[in-house]
Amino acid sequence: MRTYRRADGTLEVGGIVELVASNAALVRDGIREQLVPGCPALELDLSGVTFLDSSGLGALISLHKTLRASGAEFRIINAAPNVVQLLELTRLHRVFQLVTR
Repeated sequence: MRTYRRADGTLEVGGIVELVASNAALVRDGIREQLVPGCPALELDLSGVTFLDSSGLGALISLHKTLRASGAEFRIINAAPNVVQLLELTRLHRVFQLVTR
């Protein structure tokens, strides 16, 4: 996982290949550690994700709740087609902001 903080304070996270039971908590907690007070947004690049399971979905939901509670935005960037399909099947595409760049 790689992180980058833009000049406006937005945290960009990418480099995730799988978001599954074996790493979902580590990814979630690793991202939470990078969030600082006043962070306006988290942009999570899921373009390279080859597999996402229910634990991964739980991590995304948890991050979304954390950010919304602090008034920050949560955006999923360039989600891989399999991720988009899963988000649509679970109707989470209505919860998360999906952005294609």
